[in-house]
Amino acid sequence: MTDYYYDKLLHIKTTGIQKGRTKSFHYHPYEATPYQALEELCKHYEIKKRERIVDFGCGKGRLNFYMHYYYQATVTGIEMNEQFYLEALANMERYVKESQNGELTFLCCLAEEYEIHPKDNCFYFFNPFSSQIFMKVIKRILQSVEQYEREVDVILYYPSKEYIYFLEHYTAFNLIREIPIPEVFERNPNERFLIYQLKFG
Repeated sequence: MTDYYYDKLLHIKTTGIQKGRTKSFHYHPYEATPYQALEELCKHYEIKKRERIVDFGCGKGRLNFYMHYYYQATVTGIEMNEQFYLEALANMERYVKESQNGELTFLCCLAEEYEIHPKDNCFYFFNPFSSQIFMKVIKRILQSVEQYEREVDVILYYPSKEYIYFLEHYTAFNLIREIPIPEVFERNPNERFLIYQLKFG
């Protein structure tokens, strides 16, 4: 189904030209994850109602609304750009909930300043910032896991080599799944998800 169809179904606006500039070279321009990619992710990765997903660089909230509507997950969107943050809040006012399960939250702050919730267990990245910021965020996640032991997943879409290298050489995360996006992966091998997991016991 098309991006237009999903936006209309959810009563949100995430398509069209993405305006807004970042104030730092460490933060990359926002681009929404294609709905086609989200469909493929959810075919091969189980989203549970107990899931607490954090979307770093959430923009207007496309992934957040999708995961809440279809899987009743609790989703927190972190966005540093005030314009996108306000558009996410406007989307939330229009959004038609499928159920009362799960919660939706949007925060306007830097990713490295977000205080990891003890139950956050799934972290999503679509190349929102530099590898330096990514390392800071992962270290905060690891500190949270040390304090509150739990299994956590990191999902990378269109993964950068720097993100991959850091996770595989400097953390205990293990790659558990690669999900290529049909039709586009053949033309662009970056069109894929990589899912890393940290387990205890």
